[in-house]
Amino acid sequence: MEPSPRLTVRGLLDEPLMADARVVQGDDALDRALTWVLPLGEVVGRYDELAGVAVYVRPEVLGANLQAVSAVAARGAACLVVDGALPAAIASWPPGLPVVELDLPVGFAALNRLLAERSLMQEVHVMRYSAHVHSVLAGLLHRGAGLTLLIKEVSSLAQHPAVALDARGHAVAHHGIDPASIDEIAERIRAVSGPTSPDGRGHHDTRVVEATVAGVHWTCTASAIRLGKRFEGWVVVLAGGSTPGPHDLARHAVVTGQATAIIGSEMLRQRSVDEAEERARGDFVQALVHGSFASRHDMQARAEYHDIDLTSTFAVFVAAGYDENPAVSGTEGPGGLLRLARYAASVLPHPSVRSYVTVIGDVLVVVRSLRYRDARDAEAEIAEFADAVSADLSRRRGRPVPVAHGTPAAGADQIRESYRQARVALGIGQRMGMSGSVSYHDLRGYGVLELVAETERSRRFVEDVLGSLRPGSDLYDTLVAYLGAGGNVNAAARELDVHRNTMLSKLDRISRAMAMDVRAPENQFTAWLAVRLELLDHLHTAVEREINYL
Repeated sequence: MEPSPRLTVRGLLDEPLMADARVVQGDDALDRALTWVLPLGEVVGRYDELAGVAVYVRPEVLGANLQAVSAVAARGAACLVVDGALPAAIASWPPGLPVVELDLPVGFAALNRLLAERSLMQEVHVMRYSAHVHSVLAGLLHRGAGLTLLIKEVSSLAQHPAVALDARGHAVAHHGIDPASIDEIAERIRAVSGPTSPDGRGHHDTRVVEATVAGVHWTCTASAIRLGKRFEGWVVVLAGGSTPGPHDLARHAVVTGQATAIIGSEMLRQRSVDEAEERARGDFVQALVHGSFASRHDMQARAEYHDIDLTSTFAVFVAAGYDENPAVSGTEGPGGLLRLARYAASVLPHPSVRSYVTVIGDVLVVVRSLRYRDARDAEAEIAEFADAVSADLSRRRGRPVPVAHGTPAAGADQIRESYRQARVALGIGQRMGMSGSVSYHDLRGYGVLELVAETERSRRFVEDVLGSLRPGSDLYDTLVAYLGAGGNVNAAARELDVHRNTMLSKLDRISRAMAMDVRAPENQFTAWLAVRLELLDHLHTAVEREINYL
């Protein structure tokens, strides 16, 4: 069943044409693969490898070219076929080279035709079986069979358990095997790197992996699922117990190789359906956090469709999807951000907890139901999840990522306010260089200032105090670092990585721009208040514009 080897030296000797053949040397090497036969005259004087090639020679030609036999053996010839009685002058042969003597000459043409016929028969046999496997699986796919039925049919064709793995090694469908054993087998398959073994010649990117799980020895024939140039997972046939023979392994390789395209297509279709449902659910989540339903009946109807309990207690978590420079680090686009949000929402899973994700602009949003109703327990649960999401995103991004959250929302009606609080907390956390869990409740001082930040009097105060200093400028950042260090010049200089004298010079320039000495304690408080009011006014305007679709 296998595309290679087509034939072995032992199999050649079993043919009727070779009935009178005698093995002179190399009985232990008769299982070498044999693909073609060439006369000695064509291989002498060349330097290419002869693996899988039988070298044919007449006795009289062999007597005149004894020195060439060693070279043929060194180049890896499968065997030497002498068409007639061996010359008596030959006393020894190169070690490791099988030598076959024919009592009655058969001729090169007959031997060459025999190997060609065997190769064609083997190829036709493989093609017919491949077409049969493909027809069976494609018929199931066209009739709407899902992954479970497809992998069940793969198991039936191979007469062994089978499993389909996604690109991360997670089982998406299996049949005939205990699910507890799949993870360890999948880990073993992922651990095997590099190309397929030489025997397989990379056929359908198939490899054979040995694994022992729970005392059971498994021989796993795994074919990679590739759609275009993208790797999507594996189709694996698992033979338990003793290692199957070459014919069975080749049959498993054909089954898994043909199944990759069919199962890969179904995985792609299912992923498209899941992503479409996720987008629809994401639209509903956006409507929840924006409070943009036509009526309460509209909200309840859509919630029932998406199987969301509106009476639960929820927490809203937000995190920045891009780095500070989106053009460099955010090249994955909205689809990549949505996948990132799904990965983040999957941390700390619990049977009684549901998470709903969406992406708003470049912000990842997770609305998660809470297990606890008690305020203290709910806050602990929220903080634990936020820290876990922050750790996961930080690992994926390679930088600290703050995850902000508002107060718990008792029912769907309060989700909008919880989201607004989370967005404000995220903006503050980013401006203050925070990481981990950032709670709006912990920023109570900002909450009080938020009540007056958007008033005209507050804006005049900010303009009068900060003067020409604008957010993002060097002097503004220096002022923020100085105030954050509690007025300690040395600490602020270390944070900004500048010399102390440079820091003092910048503070003098800041004092002139603000028309007051920022090193005086009362002026530091005034500057701190102006910076906080400016930040809150900016955040409040941005969040309100988004929530109200302005």
